[in-house]
Amino acid sequence: MAVTDLLVLCFFYAVTIFASGKLAGAQKDGSGGAAAAGELWCVAKNNAQDSVLQTALDWACGQGGANCSPIQRGGPCYDASDIQRTASFAFNDYYLKHGMTEDSCNFSNSADVTSLNPSYGSCKFPSSKSAINGNVSGSVSSGGGSGPAVDDSSSSSYLVSASRWMWSFIIIHTLFTISRRR
Repeated sequence: MAVTDLLVLCFFYAVTIFASGKLAGAQKDGSGGAAAAGELWCVAKNNAQDSVLQTALDWACGQGGANCSPIQRGGPCYDASDIQRTASFAFNDYYLKHGMTEDSCNFSNSADVTSLNPSYGSCKFPSSKSAINGNVSGSVSSGGGSGPAVDDSSSSSYLVSASRWMWSFIIIHTLFTISRRR
């Protein structure tokens, strides 16, 4: 295989990897439609401990000023058996009301921003697009803070992008090394 063929192959591979990352925002939402580009939600991490989620949920619904009425008994998002869904709704409300920053979606590193719509059944999560348009209901806390103590400002979306580019580089480097030996 000629070096130019390898370069073309590497170029198309890199473009494919880049495009797959850019298209990740066009995932299906809870109602079966595609999420609009730029819509974001703050949700509980899958690997977060229930006790950490409960502490963060209590803070968000109390001192944090999140509108937690939809997750109360009789509300459209009430699910006493699923702390992740319950916490996600409160975290998202807090996130939308407090600037949609990385710090406003941390909650002791138990939450993160996603482009996947977490809405389910009759429980509809407002998105960052709703907040920009001024459609977020509930009261805003005047107290400072961004949830329970935060120290880690890393974001999994940055890790996914870095990993994608790292593997692209390794594959390209390997192909060039192989082509030089011939």
